[in-house]
Amino acid sequence: MSRPRFISITWWLVPCALALSSCIRIPVSQELRRMEVRADSPVLKQVPPRRVPQRDPDVLVYLLADEIHTGMVFPYEWLVESGFRPPANFPPNTRYVNMSWGARQAYIQHTWLTPWQAFRALCTPSPSVMEIIPFDYDVVDVCHFQHIWKKLVPRDRGPALAAFLNGCVSHGADGKPIAIAPSSWGKGGAILDSPYRYMIPRVCNTWTVQTMEACGCQMDPFGATTANGVIRQAEKRGNDFQKIWDAYDKK
Repeated sequence: MSRPRFISITWWLVPCALALSSCIRIPVSQELRRMEVRADSPVLKQVPPRRVPQRDPDVLVYLLADEIHTGMVFPYEWLVESGFRPPANFPPNTRYVNMSWGARQAYIQHTWLTPWQAFRALCTPSPSVMEIIPFDYDVVDVCHFQHIWKKLVPRDRGPALAAFLNGCVSHGADGKPIAIAPSSWGKGGAILDSPYRYMIPRVCNTWTVQTMEACGCQMDPFGATTANGVIRQAEKRGNDFQKIWDAYDKK
């Protein structure tokens, strides 16, 4: 007697789950990912595939995390070869880029957020940014203040990754990402405007989840809104991120 009721409840839960998933994910459309410039520009071009010399089949990428925040590090040359569009005047020969996403005020304010600012950023639709920071030294030497994991990613995942990153930021009429401030640390980096809103459950770690998916990982956004949730999924079998540095290691 209860079976029809169970089925009706199940059908009600499915659209709710889909709606919640759309709330968690950054809604970067496939169409926007392919555009060379933003949709309101008079020029809409497909990003052409780049011809590159023969490379190693895999590329080493890194996951960074502290207690609440996550980000990723990529070889810059691989991103550019794959179609990533850097901001104007970005250092052209850098070795790595450290990238993350989050609430605009948290990135551009040089002091800790007040309780009211933190509440407003988390609980109301807030402006967001994506940060890109260049550096040339080993990742552990530069990012030793964070926990670090590494993973080999197939080189041919580059276009999907570049497309997602391109779609996460606003672009000017020249097709370049719009920089609104220098990066929060390092030299030559930039904080880039994003057209999407930041609030719970779409937080900084959501960006990391979708970035890892673009690299070929199997991620569940429902369980990865916290840094620990991202880490658990990164280390699971199939994703296989290996921890190489503990920020609390005294050795």
